[in-house]
Amino acid sequence: MSTPRHPTRAYIDTSVLGGVYDVEFAVPSRTLIQAVKERRIIAMVGSTTLAELAHAPDRVQAVLAELPPDAVVRCGITDEVEELRDAYLAAGVLAPKWRDDATHVATATIHDADVLVSWNFRHIVNFDKIRLFNAVNLRLGYRQIAIHSPLELQHAEND
Repeated sequence: MSTPRHPTRAYIDTSVLGGVYDVEFAVPSRTLIQAVKERRIIAMVGSTTLAELAHAPDRVQAVLAELPPDAVVRCGITDEVEELRDAYLAAGVLAPKWRDDATHVATATIHDADVLVSWNFRHIVNFDKIRLFNAVNLRLGYRQIAIHSPLELQHAEND
């Protein structure tokens, strides 16, 4: 008897929503968004993403607005998120000017995402940064966070 599969809880940042309209990132971004519409993935959206999205073009804002409400979890910035974000910054994982990127990772970690999904290869989906984020997580008693691009989060149709 097989165990039923639960939807993956994927924290998505603004780059994934904008990626729907980027030639280089459109196909994997749209595939991920379709998986959310089919409820194979639960989209976790942080307050930082919502704030960044407020400055995005209408068509990018519409990507989130058109997702089924029951397939989206909104994640607030709690004191615990701020403390973890500040620990990343204090450890030098990111410079203070990239505070929002650290907030994305802290939000995904604290809200128990299965994976953080981003196209930000400089500050988030970066082998060295992932190791450093997770070193801080482990030192402070949190679990490691998986961080991948939408391209790495493809789901086979017949799994």
